[in-house]
Amino acid sequence: MKKIFLPLVLILTGITPIVAQEDQEGSRDPALFTRMPDHYISYYVDKEFEKFDFQIGEDKYQSIEGHYYQINYSLKEGKQPVGGLQVIRNYANAAKKIGGKVVYEWYDSGSGRVTLKVEKGGAEVWAVVDCNGSGYYRLDLIEKSLMDQDVVADANSMANSIKTTGKVAVYGIYFDTGKAELKPESLNALVEISKLLKADPSLKLYVVGHTDNVGTFDSNIKLSMDRASAVINALVTKHSINAANLKPFGNGPCAPVATNGTDEGKALNRRVELVKQ
Repeated sequence: MKKIFLPLVLILTGITPIVAQEDQEGSRDPALFTRMPDHYISYYVDKEFEKFDFQIGEDKYQSIEGHYYQINYSLKEGKQPVGGLQVIRNYANAAKKIGGKVVYEWYDSGSGRVTLKVEKGGAEVWAVVDCNGSGYYRLDLIEKSLMDQDVVADANSMANSIKTTGKVAVYGIYFDTGKAELKPESLNALVEISKLLKADPSLKLYVVGHTDNVGTFDSNIKLSMDRASAVINALVTKHSINAANLKPFGNGPCAPVATNGTDEGKALNRRVELVKQ
């Protein structure tokens, strides 16, 4: 079992309590949680995209990627430290009140850890709180997201894939969870698809939506069809593509390319494919 004792963590990372007992410059509490009373932020990390291993069971961890925060809270001088159990239960209760859940928890002789998962507003947040009742505790938090897809398959590579395999998977097309409205980050992929079709006006494609297996079968079939139609609508209305050359189809979770047992596999299964008619 991986146990973190915060005073040791602070020593190893060269962090020492701030005499002024003020929050580290530029730091802030996360949007979902306030801090325990009489504590200040003594160390703060904010990374736009990072990976962190969250404990989800006895000797079992899950890697989550997204916007990462590490926040170390220190007790102000002269204040009475609260017990480790009180800290982790406060955070657990706060998560539950907004629809979150406790993924893993342990407590032993004043030290404790709780791993939390909250799905709210189309976002997924993972957090772990480590404490030992001495006045320090640490919060690691990831706002889960896909890294911005700055590099997408270009029109030439799409054409080559369609020529050799009859299809191409496009991963630069984004939707919010459970929705079929294209996100602005999809623009680069749509531009490349339009280049592909304009380079060969005779090319006719099925635009096939795929989902992971979260949710019911019928809802995923409908969602994948709606997403395929949204892609076609954008290509026709915003990129002047001939609607007669495109036909939508919703395949839902029926053709996975990876396991749905991991977040990484689910991300691969959520895709749009262009299939030659």
